[in-house]
Parts: sequence; structure tokens; C-alpha cells
Amino acid sequence: MSTASVPLPNWITYGLLPLINLVVAFLISGLVVWFIGEDPIQAVTLMLQGALGRGEGIGFTLFYATNFIFTGLSVAVAIHAGLFNIGSEGQAYLGGLGCALVALALDNYVPWYVTMPFAVIGAGLFGAAWAFIPAWLQAKRGSHVVITTIMFNFIGSALMVYLLVNVLIVPGKMAPETRTFLPGGTLPDLGWLIALFGGKIGAAPFNVSFLIALVMSFVVWVLIWRTKLGYEIRTLGISPSAAVYAGIPYSRTVIVAMLLSGAMAGMMALNVVMGQSQRLQVEFVGGAGFVGIAVSLMGRNHPFGIILASILFGVLYQGGTELSFDMPNITRDMIVVIQGLVILFAGALEYMFRPAMVRAYQKFVKA
Repeated sequence: MSTASVPLPNWITYGLLPLINLVVAFLISGLVVWFIGEDPIQAVTLMLQGALGRGEGIGFTLFYATNFIFTGLSVAVAIHAGLFNIGSEGQAYLGGLGCALVALALDNYVPWYVTMPFAVIGAGLFGAAWAFIPAWLQAKRGSHVVITTIMFNFIGSALMVYLLVNVLIVPGKMAPETRTFLPGGTLPDLGWLIALFGGKIGAAPFNVSFLIALVMSFVVWVLIWRTKLGYEIRTLGISPSAAVYAGIPYSRTVIVAMLLSGAMAGMMALNVVMGQSQRLQVEFVGGAGFVGIAVSLMGRNHPFGIILASILFGVLYQGGTELSFDMPNITRDMIVVIQGLVILFAGALEYMFRPAMVRAYQKFVKA
């Protein structure tokens, strides 16, 4: 019997194994840092201090984590249906268009807390709409969703450039961006939350979209594990033939799962467009859609795991930026290497230590 199919307790599968993978990734990263002549212990200390040592650093860490929670949820919903959505980047772009149009339309008339729910809906609808065609092609024509979603990333990027340069640009300005939103179209920061722990948010763009991300995580958990639709999605992901035999409509389930996935990705734009820059700009997603793939894999496609993995990657992003200032020999490219090692061991090599863990656990049970 393959070790991949041997059941292990959840505390091993979702706790111990990811921890071992993470420790190994950091040990190898430490060797890389030591090889270039720097102290690995000092590097880790500086990284953690930069990300978690003061209120502003925590604010930046949670700001990055918010992006990754949304895109990680996007990838996870699709994976539960047996689909690999690599289009979260493009879906987030279109989500930015959706929430920006709402902000531009309402910011002069209503306060932010009235604009916010409409912006959430707009971002979700535009992200879902961008996922619809790849979903339909997969469900009705058998076109592989990996290929179509990758292509739609490029189409979405080109579409956004066209709209910002030719339609939404402020007359007389060179920068391809919309006008800055008025207070009614922006999301307030969460400085009060950092202040509860004695810190100051400083310049960190940590905002209300973090709370929206936590709510969406709970919604996804309820949807996937506590509803009939979620059961159908998970059944389809485990065995499409068994799902069809059981009467679960294949096409409908694929399309619905991809629409939900696209909606989660689209909502990522709330954090940057309405929270940080307070206007729609080119390239605002910044690769968060692709990081979401690693976050979902590392979080075992579970919302709680995705939140923890997102915070870890937030620490890597913010701590890495601080580290590159304090240790000039550790460049931004070196930080990318460390991030890649975490992805490699926590995602691609998820089952590297599983066979040994299965044998150890079986011996422990028999003892």
C-alpha cells in the first residue's frame, strides 16, 4: 500500500509535516546565507524583527498577508473541484476594475461603509466574470483550465492597460491611473487594531480588507465543508466519474466552482486599490495571484491553513525587505530564493517526509 494513501492523524498531516517542511526550508536557506558570508541566525533575527518587531512592520506583514489570503482561497476553491486555477492574477486585475468603478461612482455621495459592500460585490463579480470563459471552455469543450487561465492573465493585463491609458486616465496626466478616490471610496486603516497591542501602524497600509479576508475565509469553510454544493465540489475533485455517476452535474459544478474561485481572487483588489493606493493603477496585483498557489498548497487548501501560510509569506515579504537594508549582501533576489525554498519544500515536496512519518507512526501505534 502506497504511503500516500495511508491515513495519518490531522495533527500530523496539517501540523507536523508542514512544520518539518518549513524547518528544512529555513535550514537550507540558512546554509545559503552562510555560504555568502552572513550569519544565518542574525539574518533570521533581523527578518523577524522587521516583520513582527514593531507595529508598522506587523501592519505591512498583515497587509501582504491579506492579498495572499484572497488569492490562496481562490486557488483552494478550484482545487477542491479538481481544477487548477492559475488565473487568479488576471481575475484580481478585473476585480480591481470592479471595485474601482464602484468607488468612482459612489465616493462623492456616501461614506465608505456604504461603498464597501458594493465594492466587495463589484470586485467579486468582475473576478468571477473573468473566470467564466475558462470555466465554460473546461466544462463544455474540454479545454484545459490551466492553459486558458494562464492565457487570460495576459489578456486581463492588456485589457487593464488599455482601459487605464485610453478610458479611465485622468485628463492631462501621464500616469495610467484613475483619479484618487475621495474618502467615501477608500477603506480605513486598522491602526486601532495594532494600537490594542501597544503598537503604531505608521505608514503601513493595513486596512479593513483584512477583516473582509477573514470573513471570506469563514464563508469558504462553511461553503466547502458544510453545504450540499461544497460536498458536490469535493466529490467532483476526488473522482469526476463517481460524481457524475452519483448524479452531480459536471458542467454546472465546474462553472460554479470557477466562478467562486474568480470571485475570491477579484476581492484581493480591495486591499490594494481601495486600501493602499486609493486609485486603480497598472500592475497593482504584483504577483499575488501566483503566490496564492503556494499559499494554498502550503495551507493544505484549508482556510485556516491558508491564513497561517499567508502570514508566513507576509513575514517573508516584509522581513525580507528589512533584511535587504540591514544586510546588503542579502539582495532581494536572495529573498526570492528563500521564498522559493519554502514553496519547494512546503508545496512541491509536500510528501518528501511522509513515507518516514508513516513508518514511524505505524511503529508507534503497534508499540
